[in-house]
Amino acid sequence: MSPESLAAALALIGIVILVSSLLSGVIERTGLPQVAIFLLLGVVVGPAGLNLVYLTLESPTLRWIATLGLVLVLFTDSIALDLSELRRPRRILLLILGPATLLPAILIALVAWLLLELHPLQAAIVGAALASTDPVMLRNLIRRTSLPAPIREILRLEGGINDVVLLPIVILSILSLTVTEDLALVLGEHAVGLFLLGPALGALVGYVAITLLEQIRTRFGVRRDYESLYALGVAFTAYAAAEAVGGSGFLAAFAAGVVIALLDVELCDCFLDYGQATAEMFLLFTFVAFGAGLIWIGFGVLDWRTALFTVVALGARTAVLLPVLALEGVKPHTRQVIAWFGGPRGLSSLLLISLAVFADVPDSERLFAITALVVLSSVVLHGTAIALFLRKAESPAGGAAPSTAPVTTQPDPAAPVPERITLEELRRLRDAGKPVVLADVRTDRSYRADALQAEGAIRLPPDDALRRARELGLDHHATVVLYCA
Repeated sequence: MSPESLAAALALIGIVILVSSLLSGVIERTGLPQVAIFLLLGVVVGPAGLNLVYLTLESPTLRWIATLGLVLVLFTDSIALDLSELRRPRRILLLILGPATLLPAILIALVAWLLLELHPLQAAIVGAALASTDPVMLRNLIRRTSLPAPIREILRLEGGINDVVLLPIVILSILSLTVTEDLALVLGEHAVGLFLLGPALGALVGYVAITLLEQIRTRFGVRRDYESLYALGVAFTAYAAAEAVGGSGFLAAFAAGVVIALLDVELCDCFLDYGQATAEMFLLFTFVAFGAGLIWIGFGVLDWRTALFTVVALGARTAVLLPVLALEGVKPHTRQVIAWFGGPRGLSSLLLISLAVFADVPDSERLFAITALVVLSSVVLHGTAIALFLRKAESPAGGAAPSTAPVTTQPDPAAPVPERITLEELRRLRDAGKPVVLADVRTDRSYRADALQAEGAIRLPPDDALRRARELGLDHHATVVLYCA
C-alpha cells in the first residue's frame, strides 16, 4: 500500500469514527436510518466528492473489508444470542431457520431465474443473498425497550442466525459454477469443511480461548481493556484456523461465538460491548466503502424487470411470514411488526454476493448490481419505516411521556461525586421518607440471565437510560440508587 493509499484509508477510518460518534445521539433520538447516512458519507469521500476512496469489484481492499465485515457480523451476533431464550421457543427458532429463511430464498431465486433469466445457480446465489436480514438496520429497533420483548427477541434471532443457513447455499453454488473437474469430489470436500471441519475448529477455538481466559483471570487477573480486545482475537483466530485446513472460516467464527454463549462464563460486559462496538464501526466503514461508488451501480441495471424483481425480493419474507405466524397463533400486531421489520436488506446481502465476485463467478458484476439495487430500495423503504415507527412509538400518543426538563450532557462541577451506598444507608433513606429510586442498570444480557431482581427496582437499560427515565417521569429530586450486579 502506497503512503497516499494508507493516508486515504486512515482518513476514511477517522471520518467514520468521528461522524458516527457525533451523530450517535441524533440517530438514537430521531431513528434516522444510520445506513443511509453512511452511504451518503461514502458519496462525499468517494470519486464524486473528496476522492479519498475509490474501490472496484476487483479491489483487494474490498475483499479484506467484506471478509472482516462478515466475520465480525457472524461472531458478534452469535455471541450475543441469549441461548436460555432459544431453549424455550423452539418452534420460533425452527420457524426462523426454516420457512422464514429458506422459503423467501427459494421464491427470490425462482423469480430471478424466470424474470431476469439468470442461470439457476446464479439465481440461487442472489436468492440466498437477498434472503439475509440485515442486523445493522435492525439494531436501532431492537435496542428500544419500548418495543415488546418477544418482538425484539425474534428480530434479534432473525438478524443473528439466518446467515448461517444462507452462507452454505452461496458457497456451494459458487463452487458448482466455478469448478470444472471432479465437481462431486470438490463439493464433497467443501461440504465437510462447511458443515463439520469449520464449525468444529471454531467451537474448539471458542472453548479453549474462553477457558484459558477464565483460568488466567482467576489466578492472575486480566485487565478490562485487554479482556475487551480478547473478543476480536477469538473471532479472527477461529476464522484463520478453519481457513488454514480448508474449512469455512465464517462458520467457524459463528461456532466460536455460539460456544462462548453456551459456556455462559461470567464475562466482563466490556468483552461483548467492545466487540459489538468495534464490529459496528467496521460495518459502518464497510457501508462507506460501498457507498463511495460500488453500490450505486445498481441503478445501471434498473428496468421494468429488475424493478419488478426488487418488489418481489423486498416482499418475499413478509408474504411468507404473515400466514406462517398466523398459523402459529401469533397476535396480529406482533406478526405484522415481525413480518415487516424483519425484512431489511443491507450489508449482509452485499457481503454474501461479494463472495461470488471474489470467486469470479460468471456475470458476477450483474449479480452484484441487482443485489445493490434491492439493498438501496430497502434502505429507503425499511429505513424510513423504522424511523417513523420509532417516532410514533415514542410520541405522547404512543405512550411515552414527554419531558419538559432541560437535559445537559455536561457534568456540574459543583455536584458531589456519586458514591457507593450500603443497604443500611438505603433503608435509612426510605425509613426517613426520602424519595428514593432504585434502578437496575445491568446490561440486557446480564438482566435476562438472572431471575433475581431487587424489590421495587425499575429497569433502566444502560444504553437507553435517558429516554427510559423520561418515559417513567422519574422524580428529578429523588436519590437514584443504581446497581449493576
